[in-house]
Amino acid sequence: MPPIRKRFGQNFLTDRGALTRIADALQLTGAETVVEIGPGRGALTDLLATRCARLIGIEIDRDLVTLLQARYEGQSHITIVAADVLDTSLGAVAGGPYVLCGNVPYYVTTPILFHALRPPRPTHAVFLVQKEVAERLVAMPGTPEYGALTVNMRLAADVELAGHVGAGSFFPRPQVDSAIVRLRYHAAAAPDDEEVRAFVVGLFGQRRRQLARALRTVSGCEATVAQQVLERTGLAPDVRAETLAPGQFVQLYRELRGRPA
Repeated sequence: MPPIRKRFGQNFLTDRGALTRIADALQLTGAETVVEIGPGRGALTDLLATRCARLIGIEIDRDLVTLLQARYEGQSHITIVAADVLDTSLGAVAGGPYVLCGNVPYYVTTPILFHALRPPRPTHAVFLVQKEVAERLVAMPGTPEYGALTVNMRLAADVELAGHVGAGSFFPRPQVDSAIVRLRYHAAAAPDDEEVRAFVVGLFGQRRRQLARALRTVSGCEATVAQQVLERTGLAPDVRAETLAPGQFVQLYRELRGRPA
């Protein structure tokens, strides 16, 4: 068995019950193409292989790629790709509609979540992530966990918590617990999605400031313009970004740019 490489954030999920819960959360019919991020030693891959039409594993560890390719030799519906997922077009690898899943390394969780927003997006995805990240993804406006990650992911997908997984379910054991999250992506990306995401990040960088002042700082607009935009969107100038619902960020950005909401 290849050695564990800390630089890849390898914590292998070994609990059969937790693995089954991830596979079940995908709600596969047997006709799907599934893209698995970081199949590792193949524990989840084994379960997925019997539940889908095609399975594509993207693995960065070349030794594990060799192991997996030998393990699934002769199973023509399984392909193991040796690559960094962040350098890989998921849609191009899938070659059509696809479902995404993976036990995501903690140190690259957010980059992977945003990478999956690039079109063509999956129809839905199931990720195993650090529990604190899951709490941020499902957080409500006005709570400490609510932030730019929450808003940007919820603008792209409906997010739900599908279960918790304790640290003892992994080898080696991590310092934190994990959670299973399911994302159902909205049908299509809007042309200004990346601009809106940057706008959201900017406003949360000013989260302690009142909205009128934060809007001026982020957009560079005059005070009178900020006031007019807030009036047209029905937002009070003294509220803070952390209290806005995801859709209100889009409305605010497009009103500022003179675009229809």
